[in-house]
Amino acid sequence: MTLSPAISLLDRFGRQINYVRLSVTDRCDFRCVYCMAEQMQFLPRSEVLSLEELSLIGRAFVELGVTKIRLTGGEPLVRNNVLELARSLGSLAGLRELTLTTNGSRLATFAPALRRAGVQRINISLDSLQPERFRAITRTGDLHTVIAGIDAARAAGFARIKLNAVIMAGRNDDEIIDLVEFVRARQVDISFIEEMPLGHIDDHDRALSFCSSDSVRERIERVFPLTASAESSGGPARYYRMADSATRIGFISPHSHNFCHLCNRVRVTAEGRLLLCLGNEHSVDLRAAIRNHGGDIDVLKNVIVAALAIKPERHYFDLQAAPQIVRFMNMTGG
Repeated sequence: MTLSPAISLLDRFGRQINYVRLSVTDRCDFRCVYCMAEQMQFLPRSEVLSLEELSLIGRAFVELGVTKIRLTGGEPLVRNNVLELARSLGSLAGLRELTLTTNGSRLATFAPALRRAGVQRINISLDSLQPERFRAITRTGDLHTVIAGIDAARAAGFARIKLNAVIMAGRNDDEIIDLVEFVRARQVDISFIEEMPLGHIDDHDRALSFCSSDSVRERIERVFPLTASAESSGGPARYYRMADSATRIGFISPHSHNFCHLCNRVRVTAEGRLLLCLGNEHSVDLRAAIRNHGGDIDVLKNVIVAALAIKPERHYFDLQAAPQIVRFMNMTGG
């Protein structure tokens, strides 16, 4: 069966999928404490999708009605020739937005080239503005290099830049206002994220370090009054505005404000697993669909459409229990 290029990706709950997060690698030059273990085993290169396979998957999704692709990792900028993939995806007719999530470590070098390749928006992880604390959270990262990357991205002229901060009680929650002042000064956005229980970690107890979005918002509003906004970046963040700034403050709340009923996205891991939900193990092997059928895009599209039948209604995170999802965030695609 050959699918019509006008088909929409609808799951069994009536949600339209128009957003794909495409992981280009599981490797990263950081070892963030909430994301992965300090000693990691990464995929053999033979199991990672080639750039051509990633491009084919992107094309298949766009032909099925997807309008937004986000390149993720791991850290996408450690992948060789990732600019080639960005150029390929950026040229797809029907794709309205190509975005990227990065830890910022290589952004000072890559920002201008990413913009020329067609990347329109960029998200940068930044969990602390204190150099020693930043290194402790990332285990290997240098704060000054990341800030230089943020400034390079601003100079490159991306349509929108957003910082992502995972807030942990007793770890960096005392920097919430500092982070807001930082983004206000640079006229970029920020999303504060509740930590997600993916993978077994031994650095901290997630239940004890949990900091809800409501708590973060209340602390911000003591200094900067916030007004709820109906704006959306196509993802799960709920945005607020400040009267005296163009900066948007977002909250991603997988625990306290479940957003599954609005889910419009799926993820493709670096080895080609189509994950139908961040908080479930439901997946389909797109790599096999490509390699077993000579890269036939119609076969690939049929597999993608059929996979939506197993997309679950929602995730169930329990910070008091052992993680139900044993894969780390770097294996998930951001």
